[in-house]
Parts: sequence; structure tokens; C-alpha cells
Amino acid sequence: MENTGTNWPTLTPGDAAEYALTLHDAPDAYLDRAPVPVLAYDPGASLRDRRGAFREVYDAIVARIGEPTLYGGSAEGPNVRWRDGRRVVLLAGNRHRAQLSVHDTDTLEREERRIFEWGGAWSVEEQHDFDFLPYCWQLDRSGPGERPTERPGGRHASCLEHFQSALQLLLTAWVEQLSVQVGDDWASFSVTSGADRGRQLLISYALEDGLHVSVDDRDGEDSPERARLMHSRGWKSRDRGWWQTDFPDPERAEVAAVARLAVKELRARGTKEPEELRARDASCKDRGELWLPGLGIRH
Repeated sequence: MENTGTNWPTLTPGDAAEYALTLHDAPDAYLDRAPVPVLAYDPGASLRDRRGAFREVYDAIVARIGEPTLYGGSAEGPNVRWRDGRRVVLLAGNRHRAQLSVHDTDTLEREERRIFEWGGAWSVEEQHDFDFLPYCWQLDRSGPGERPTERPGGRHASCLEHFQSALQLLLTAWVEQLSVQVGDDWASFSVTSGADRGRQLLISYALEDGLHVSVDDRDGEDSPERARLMHSRGWKSRDRGWWQTDFPDPERAEVAAVARLAVKELRARGTKEPEELRARDASCKDRGELWLPGLGIRH
């Protein structure tokens, strides 16, 4: 055990990997016990610092028990699963720590479906709960174990303000969690609106390239007046008719700027409600199935 100075004793990466092996191979004695902390984050740690700290533990566990069945994460931290029909070994995190546990598969997934089905806000006046979902993104690359036969429905935003919050939470999670689990692979999706049919707003992230957002404006004028308008909304450059903004090394402030820019552009082009929006072409380097239940709009 190590004492990190944050009042959370943690296991070394090697000990965490050995404990994960025990949960993986002989789970019965540990089912539904309290999670064991394996990592404590410094208060106020940057997304980059959290990413680096989690990488050590994650790499050690994968080296010991293999790649997970399901990659993923919540708005609070990673959520990685080694799953079969009997048990789920869960490496999950929150704002303070990461921890290991093992659960009966049916019990865990039934409770998660209940959370997805019965939460949410009905109006802008109510508080959204995207930050309390079990996971806001999940990636299935047909790895070891067994994939679920049933997935819970995603949470739907009740207004564009809530969609902006959901988008910000998802992208923050990607910046912290994605590259640890999938290396340099990119992840992306596009957003379309029934109020502006045929247009795409594209958002992507990769560790090497950073955070990217662009909008198809090929039907717009290539003029100084149009450029001033797009710059005023927050766009930085135009390339072959697409306006784009890039943040090569994003932290929380840059993620928030991308979410604001995306929603500002959607509003400017006529979108009034999140029901008009669809997420299209969600992909992680065209490998596997990328699911975004915490994005707040329909897929």
C-alpha cells in the first residue's frame, strides 16, 4: 500500500494488477464488496495529470489480465469492464480516485438500466444528471469476454443548455480517458439538425491531434463579411468550405469552449430543441462500436 497524502491509501500498479487477476479468475468471494481504491488523484489535477496517473495502473492491469471487454468512462472517471455472463470486473473512477470491484453481471446491468431509464430532467429549470450516469461513452472492439445482449437507452437532453453540458462532459471524459485505453486512435462523431438538413458539425479527439470541431459551410459565401461573422462565433479558419477550430492540447477551459461553439453554431442555423439533433457516424478509428449514451441526443 502507498499513502498518497490525500487520505486514500492505494495499491501499487503491480498490486492492483494482482488484485484484478484475483477478481477476474476467482470472483465469488469478492462479489459486490466495496470497491478497493487503486489510485488517488491530487486535488485540482489537470486532465493531463489524471490521464498520466491512470495510465500506470491501467497498463499494469491490462498486462496481467488482458484487454477489456468494454472500454469506456463516465463524466467522473474511467469505466472499464472485463465482462462475461457471470461477472464484471470493473475499473472505475471518480473525481478523487480509481477503484477495482467485481459484480454479478445481471445485478449490475439491471441497476444501470434503471438509472438510464428513470433519471433526467424534464425542463431547463430542472437539474440535468449527465454527470451521474454510469458511463457516458463505451467502446466495444469485440475483445475478450462477452458483450451485453441489451444496452440501456441513452439519456436525452431536455434543452440545448443541457445538451451543451452533456457535450462538455463527454469531451472532458475523452480528453482524460480515451488515449489511455485506445492509444493514439481518434474518436469522432457528427451532429446534424432537422432545422438545417444536410449540414454536418463534426467533433473529434485524439491525443496526437487534440480536440477538433468543424462545420460544413460550403454553401456560405467566401467573403470578408462571412469570415467576420464566423470569427465572431468562435471559428478560427476555413478549409475547403469547412470552418474549424482546433485545440492541440485541450484542458477543461478548451473543452468548454468547443461545447459553447457547437451549440452557438447550431442555434445560429435554426436549431431550437435537442429533439431536432442526431449524432451520426460515431467511430473510434473505424474499429468496433462506439456508443455515446451520455451525449444527450439520439443516435
